[in-house]
Amino acid sequence: MAVLSRLTVHPREVLGAALLILAAGTTGCGSGTGPSEPAGPVQAGGDTTVRATDANAFSQPVGNIPMTQRARFSVGNAFFKQPWVTAPASTAARDGLGPLFNTNTCQSCHIKDGRGHAPDAGETDVISLLVRLSIAPGEADADVLGKFGAVPHPVYGGQIQDQSVAGVPAEARVSMRYTPVDVTLADGKTVRLRRPELVLDRFGYGDPGDALQTSVRIAPAMIGLGLLESIPAADLRAAADPDDADGDGISGRVNTVWDFDARTTRIGRFGWKAGQPSVRQQTAAAFAGDMGLTTTLFPESECQPAQADCRNAPDGGSPEVSDNILAEVVFYSRHLGVPARRDVDAPSVQHGESLFRSVGCAACHQPHQQTGDMPDAPLLSNQRFMPYTDLLLHDMGDALADHRAEFAASGREWRTAPLWGIGLAKTVSENAGFLHDGRARSLLEAILWHGGEAQAARDAVVSMPTAEREALIDFLESL
Repeated sequence: MAVLSRLTVHPREVLGAALLILAAGTTGCGSGTGPSEPAGPVQAGGDTTVRATDANAFSQPVGNIPMTQRARFSVGNAFFKQPWVTAPASTAARDGLGPLFNTNTCQSCHIKDGRGHAPDAGETDVISLLVRLSIAPGEADADVLGKFGAVPHPVYGGQIQDQSVAGVPAEARVSMRYTPVDVTLADGKTVRLRRPELVLDRFGYGDPGDALQTSVRIAPAMIGLGLLESIPAADLRAAADPDDADGDGISGRVNTVWDFDARTTRIGRFGWKAGQPSVRQQTAAAFAGDMGLTTTLFPESECQPAQADCRNAPDGGSPEVSDNILAEVVFYSRHLGVPARRDVDAPSVQHGESLFRSVGCAACHQPHQQTGDMPDAPLLSNQRFMPYTDLLLHDMGDALADHRAEFAASGREWRTAPLWGIGLAKTVSENAGFLHDGRARSLLEAILWHGGEAQAARDAVVSMPTAEREALIDFLESL
């Protein structure tokens, strides 16, 4: 790591460091890489699509990346994978972890750049899952609400951090318990769902009180983020139908959030409630909330005024993540390729796709999107691709509600999750969960939890004959 640690001081050495990593074969891209899909029908990631079906399928650089950019991708990958350490340390480019944190590396949550999972009942090792916090806003909270979308708890802040450095109490212990919920399908098959309940105990700084609002979130897959960021804002606004003017029962809305770089509001695209406007801000927020690391975007420590031990602990400099390192991790995150679909010509897959559209799934999980002209990201420019999302907020019903608002998103609303790559989720990480809190262990379970605007589509799946339901699942597994 001696070469990488110089990145903070000598940004011109980025390319040289990357070439050393690449020559040493430590890109972390695995054996599943390959050229992009040939020209023809629209591919999952357009020209960025990669042929990858193994456990490293989500860790490939975009298929149209040149060698010089591949080198830069490797640098970002290294910082994404390598653990951060407590300060002070000789590895000056990677110290400053905590004092309160959830994990010490990005890869620990985004396992092989894939999905996280919910813990088993009673398990307290909740890596790849976090708990958002807030309280109801008051009249004096308008500025905080406008910039962060919710009012953090006065003692525990905006996120429970269940790990800490030596000498600093962790904020709480996190676990889950589940209540079984049986759903009987039209063909007589019974599917046992599990309704989650968050358990917080062993609070390090006193009882948080009854006003605490919580939202459990698992880490989403990282693929295709740059493409989603490159969809013109005008296209997202045009697709929104907040008042259901067309009467189809679907009323998608954009989330409008604060952009700390632009110092203005923009459309939210990332996070389970579309609470972040860009990959850069999403990445900096994760450094802050998940690892307790400051950036120029979020220069303040996550330690709250009441957390004296946390505030008095050594730090790793100001900022702890340099702009140069942040830029490399952002480049990596933006340029993770999307795996090509599989078995697209299989009759059951084609039938399943027809059913997906006919029952209304495609109304929110819109197959096609188009990027604009991106001078700063030419590899992502003018791409026609298939993420199966509209990036809009939709009411998903009481069963999935967290009863916690985030900017314009209500406690019942969630951003439509992209479905690309979902058929490889468990190949990449066998414990991968589905839905925002990982409660669903299979695609069928995920469908059966849908409500609100998706209730009719969910009920149509419940009523399907066995062969049709299996065809629908075959289609989803081809994505």
